[in-house]
Amino acid sequence: MEERKNKEIEYYDKRAEESLREKKGQQVDFEGFSPNLLSSYNFLYQFVKKNCRGKKVLDYGCGNGIHSVFPARCGAEVVGIDLSKKSLEIAKEKIKREKIEDKVKFLLMDCEKIEFPENYFDIIFDGGTFSSIDLKKAYPELSRVLKPQGFLIGIETFGHNPFTNFKRKINKLLRKRTDWATEHIFKIKDLKEAEKYFNKVEVHCFHLISWLAFPFLNASAGKILLKILEVIERPLLNVFFLKKYSFKIVFIFSEPRLK
Repeated sequence: MEERKNKEIEYYDKRAEESLREKKGQQVDFEGFSPNLLSSYNFLYQFVKKNCRGKKVLDYGCGNGIHSVFPARCGAEVVGIDLSKKSLEIAKEKIKREKIEDKVKFLLMDCEKIEFPENYFDIIFDGGTFSSIDLKKAYPELSRVLKPQGFLIGIETFGHNPFTNFKRKINKLLRKRTDWATEHIFKIKDLKEAEKYFNKVEVHCFHLISWLAFPFLNASAGKILLKILEVIERPLLNVFFLKKYSFKIVFIFSEPRLK
């Protein structure tokens, strides 16, 4: 296995162990707060809820399973794949607590070499995996396993805001991000690359300024600040040249090109 993958596995195994010790039994991501607080994730979940009943869903790079429970609760058949064994252990315990073992299964699998046949999934869900992989290897696989009428929906940090990029570099120094993930943050060029494999690429932008509240979201005042900033930024996100400076984007890829 490539050295970069070994480093990603080592990093996420360690973070999984830390998460298990610090936040046992809670629905939190590795940033320490529930993603449901954010308008970006709410948009993402509402879209999935409307479209996933009775569908086969791939939770791509599922990690600790934070995003696997919701589509299963909405009537989907969910498969989560990841290379972090420790993260998958947490994910499996999570679905046991939720009593949905019959609706979700987790597999140790390389996201760049998906071991499923063509046209297998109705929906592919990416909860922030793209910065940890080589997209030029991943995109052909994602297009291959997606059904012609299916869609890939994901949320990623967008890499054009100088302030959030600086924060990411600080996180790298603090060992909260790997070298690969720091240098391969999702950008416009990656959206352009996706157009080689999907005929339709739709993008929604979030958190132009509301990311400033993220460090305070474990406090009530932080949640209030988040809501205020999200209201302020809504008209700003309609300004074309400002969109690229969003902290998060939700994208929907559909109409996979012929294999």
